[in-house]
Amino acid sequence: MKISKNQYLIILTLILGAYYLITGIYLNHLGYYNQESIFYIEKAKIVFEGLGNRIKVMGLTSPPLPFYNTFIFSAISSTLAPVIASAIGTAILFYIIANLFIRRINDNFYLYIVLVLFFLHPGILYVACSGKAIYMVLTFFFLFFFFLLKFYRSNTTFHVSLASICLVILIFSDYKFIWLSLFFAPLVLAITLQSLNLGEKESIFRLFLSFNSPSLRRKLINKTFAIYVILFILPVASVVSYKLLNLTHSNDLNYFLESPYATWNVLVDKLNYDINTTSANYQLPELSIMISIRVIYFCPLILIAIYLFRESTYQALTILIPFAFVEFLHIKYDKLFLTYEYYLIFLILSLLCLIFKALTVSQKVLKPALVLAVLFQLYTGYTFLSKSLITDEKRFITTLTTREPNADQSESMEIAQVIDNLPKDTHVLMDDAVSYPIAAFTNDIKKLTMPYQDLFLSAIETPYRYDDYILIATAKNPFTGYTQLNNKYIPVIRTVNSGVNYKRVYETDNWILYRIISTQ
Repeated sequence: MKISKNQYLIILTLILGAYYLITGIYLNHLGYYNQESIFYIEKAKIVFEGLGNRIKVMGLTSPPLPFYNTFIFSAISSTLAPVIASAIGTAILFYIIANLFIRRINDNFYLYIVLVLFFLHPGILYVACSGKAIYMVLTFFFLFFFFLLKFYRSNTTFHVSLASICLVILIFSDYKFIWLSLFFAPLVLAITLQSLNLGEKESIFRLFLSFNSPSLRRKLINKTFAIYVILFILPVASVVSYKLLNLTHSNDLNYFLESPYATWNVLVDKLNYDINTTSANYQLPELSIMISIRVIYFCPLILIAIYLFRESTYQALTILIPFAFVEFLHIKYDKLFLTYEYYLIFLILSLLCLIFKALTVSQKVLKPALVLAVLFQLYTGYTFLSKSLITDEKRFITTLTTREPNADQSESMEIAQVIDNLPKDTHVLMDDAVSYPIAAFTNDIKKLTMPYQDLFLSAIETPYRYDDYILIATAKNPFTGYTQLNNKYIPVIRTVNSGVNYKRVYETDNWILYRIISTQ
């Protein structure tokens, strides 16, 4: 029985998914975790096992779609759920890309190129095995541009509608991608001009002809407005609805962006920046004018992609939009480092361009150029991770290459084990804005009194009425300034409630567990 190409591709996808899953589980057993996956683990535990207002946690945790993908797999394993989600999601991305290559080009060479990248590229391995939500960003970034390029060819607004849906999912996977629409706004006019049936090829002359003809001018205005509505109305409506949801349940439109209880990166990104800018061996972060050069160094395939679209101005401009997007992010979020995913989008975009245009140039020239570019990208994929200014990225490649245990979360696991060993009816007051790793590794989250519960504020004021223990961040803890439960809390609460005594029962560098031993 002969196996068809589609069946062969499904088998490859399953093997790739198993490879990612085994690698991710292995890294997990070595102790590698990142802040994003730990945050999702903790919130999923609250939703499934916690006591109190869990609906708010489920609805306002941001970004919402990666979180929902994670807790789908929580029934299998709460700690492995993010890894399972990222492994399966990246395997699906491989299938989508490889299937398009088979259908549109039908040359095994390009399938091998995609296989090499998805099996060996350190960045793709990071996406698949880290438990982060980058797989969703790359998948829907790819599909968004795919449907736009399909619209350029077919002039069917159905593809714009699909692109709009992909943009919504992209925004709810990483809210920063809302700024991508900022750069598409002026391009819509060029897209509309190209869709008009005019004999003139150059856009400037097409614009001149359109404005000097009443019927063409009316058609241009109507079509431009229609594309704006189709492309942007759904993302705008979705974001407004989500902001209103946040306003209704937290009295803050931007709660999902600014609260450490809603999103993992509020404090983590700031901490990464503060640690690197104050360290003795401080490295100069990316300069704005150098970002595009770094992108090309990371992904030389993008130069080939731009060359393939050299004869179509508006399509080339579409490919260049992500360059403007990452430059904008670097300027707007000047206190944050540009994470690895914003470089990986160019790798995915390059593969998309090959799908559309690889057959339009000489294969004798293109194929050797692709081999050289891919080999170079395997090297740069490693160096960008190993020299990253972001701790989670550097720890991943270090753990993967050395295969030595990672102790980053050992302290959190140690405190969690201490809490697990407390009597079953014990209650521990803690602030998961800063201690969510401890909550994530705790087996019985019902023991914990945390901010999602209505009684938390009362417990802060009179802990002896609600709890048996209090977890305090020490002065050495880098997050100590972001929680009330820090080294200043116990002296204050002793003054307010002089009849209550607090005894240290366990202490590490960053945490102290106090026991409330007597009450008024």
